[in-house]
Amino acid sequence: MRIVNARVFRNGFFEQGGVEFKERILDAGPKVGADFSPVGGTDPSCDANAGGAPVPAGEDTIDAKGCYLIPGLVDIHTHAAVGEDASDGNADGLYKMADYYAAGGVTSWCPTTMTLKEPVLTRAMQAVKSYKRTENGARIAGVNLEGPFVSYAKRGAQNADNLHAPDADMFFRLNEASGGIVRLITIAPEEPGSMEFIKKVSGTATVSLGHTTADYDTAMAAYEAGARHATHLFNAMPALGHRAPGVIGAALDFGATVELITDGYHIHPSVVRLTHRLFGTKLTLISDSLRCAGMPDGEYELGGQPITLKGGVARLSGTDTLAGSSIHLMEGMKRAAAFGVPLEAAVTAATITPAAVIGMDKEIGSIATGKLADMVMLDKELNVRAVIIGGKMIK
Repeated sequence: MRIVNARVFRNGFFEQGGVEFKERILDAGPKVGADFSPVGGTDPSCDANAGGAPVPAGEDTIDAKGCYLIPGLVDIHTHAAVGEDASDGNADGLYKMADYYAAGGVTSWCPTTMTLKEPVLTRAMQAVKSYKRTENGARIAGVNLEGPFVSYAKRGAQNADNLHAPDADMFFRLNEASGGIVRLITIAPEEPGSMEFIKKVSGTATVSLGHTTADYDTAMAAYEAGARHATHLFNAMPALGHRAPGVIGAALDFGATVELITDGYHIHPSVVRLTHRLFGTKLTLISDSLRCAGMPDGEYELGGQPITLKGGVARLSGTDTLAGSSIHLMEGMKRAAAFGVPLEAAVTAATITPAAVIGMDKEIGSIATGKLADMVMLDKELNVRAVIIGGKMIK
């Protein structure tokens, strides 16, 4: 199969060309589509086929009509969507979520759990282990455990009744229950036992600092112990102060990767731009989405706590506490670009950087020879025109 006449995102830039692929990418770049001359010429505005799927231009060839062709998005921090939640331990719910993600251009995702008791988390891990990707669903690239080893003071929307002291043995039990695919774990490094936990676990999964009151020195000690990431930067952690830089300053100095929720509510657009300028290719965009993603305003649930979605903003019911987002990662990428992050940087932050965070960048996250053929075609307004997963078009 070939896609030609596309603006292909490769190595951090868009270039006119195409991609040849089966389940994996065989070749990509300007030379792939160089010998293709469709009748009527090209349409660099990607308008000629607006409103429909890309048109076949011959046997096993698709004319992209000048559309953008980017890697499939990788959402490493998403709890829930379309009324389902990864913490439910319900395999059927995972399939519904996977279809929702894939339809919008997320081709790989990490089911993300909340701060819950071990038996509940174990059921969630077992459900993930049983998941087998269907033709129209996104692939599960791993599991993200957001807690339960976090701070009471910065628990945010996490349920305080389920907080747990750092426990490496518990982590390894949960990882085994998942089939060995826990790839990301959030911890508050100031909690007793955290440094020992980080040293034991960091060889198995990426350890992220979050839901924490840690100061700069404590965060730096955690990074030196083996942590490598920061969970939803600015949210559920001390602010960046000129005399107290905290986790944010430590992450920058150490060279850690960081997450950002770009729904426009969790982070001001100016701070989104600032974070991109500070962290560059270390920036990862996440949805941090809840059950209410893809759903109408109303009452929902998160980790046993009621939440209210109103006007696109999810909060713990009866409070001003933000409780994750209601957006798809593709919308988050579009909003980041609208806020002033260069499109190339926004695509990088939603594809190859998150893939690298979870150690999957050799398989997914970029359009490169040998990698899985997971790609998304976008028009000039960044609307999804086609989604390809494992070489098969699902939309």
